[in-house]
Amino acid sequence: MDELLAPALQQRREQSLYRHRRVIIGPQDCNLSLDSGNVLNFCSNDYLGLANHPDIIAALKRGAHTYGVGAGASHLINGHSYAHHALEEELADFLGRPRALLFSTGYMANLGIITSLVGKGDAILEDRINHASLIDAGLLSGARLQRYLHADACSLDKHLQKQAVTTNGDKRRLIVTDGVFSMDGDLAPLPALSATAQQHHAWLMVDDAHGIGVIGKQGRGTTDHFKLDQSQVPVLMGTLSKAFGTFGAFVAGSETLIETLIQQARSYIYTTALPPAIAEATRTSLELVNASDERREKLAALIKQFRNGAKQLGLTLLASQTPIQPLIIGDAQQAINLSETLLQDHRILVSAIRPPTVPEGSARLRITLCANHTATQIDRLLSALDASTRKMAQ
Repeated sequence: MDELLAPALQQRREQSLYRHRRVIIGPQDCNLSLDSGNVLNFCSNDYLGLANHPDIIAALKRGAHTYGVGAGASHLINGHSYAHHALEEELADFLGRPRALLFSTGYMANLGIITSLVGKGDAILEDRINHASLIDAGLLSGARLQRYLHADACSLDKHLQKQAVTTNGDKRRLIVTDGVFSMDGDLAPLPALSATAQQHHAWLMVDDAHGIGVIGKQGRGTTDHFKLDQSQVPVLMGTLSKAFGTFGAFVAGSETLIETLIQQARSYIYTTALPPAIAEATRTSLELVNASDERREKLAALIKQFRNGAKQLGLTLLASQTPIQPLIIGDAQQAINLSETLLQDHRILVSAIRPPTVPEGSARLRITLCANHTATQIDRLLSALDASTRKMAQ
């Protein structure tokens, strides 16, 4: 086995695509303790800075005291606790939808949703740069998978028009998009996608993993930002592991949608429920997210400061108004070199993102901001980026 696998690993090394793990010692925060020392962290998805919030930690401890650690079984056996049930009801109320259903991870949620809604003979249309879990779910479903141009409703419309000639009216068509694209940081044009879906009698699913908690009133996500309701976006998925600072995922929608998933979603039926203490902690996180826009307002100010500073330095960022601020480098090895220079010279941690996560020739630094960052730390990042890019250009 090793003889057959080793050449592929060596090839990844030669192409500057080999991945490494870093060991974190201590909690997730703006300042991280790595095995190599303390660093300033600009690559976390903990957008609101809640992963180490004392109220959420206290709720986790209370939950563990009440429910223990493990759920013990799947939701459909005896693993569905009051904490799970209450969180589902509170998420549904937060998003203004009849029901919500918890999944253990966002990846499992997307697999379960898509494979339950479409199958052989159906069609699924996805944005070209959708998250890998959405692409994998489309392939696994057995439906005909087509990928339209990024954030392009006209491209989507052309695909649907071609299908209208060859597809029977009783076949399902599901349009799937990220709400906030995880590597580019831009928002999907949801109003245009929704209008196109309704025109062609298709369903629209939005994966709002990077939008919920950050975008919209009280952090209700991209659908709230665009003022779209359940009739326009019938399937809404979100994660709890980013802005909420905990773990897990959910889908929100109609009573019929949720009951369909309970009966059919294999990644829901055949897995142990997430620990009920995590659900209890997330209930407190949801309260914090819903209570005030203060963290989101601070985050918006930091994003503006960073983008203005980057422009003054001549750094080319993608057009993102979210905490995800990609700095395109192009070459994979150069992206690695810049990331390592920031770490070694300035003790700043920013991940280099390379193919196949992003398209060939678009390797980048994925800089992410957090509400716990300070204006001084943003200035430190900008100064380090200026010094590091100048050093590499010599």
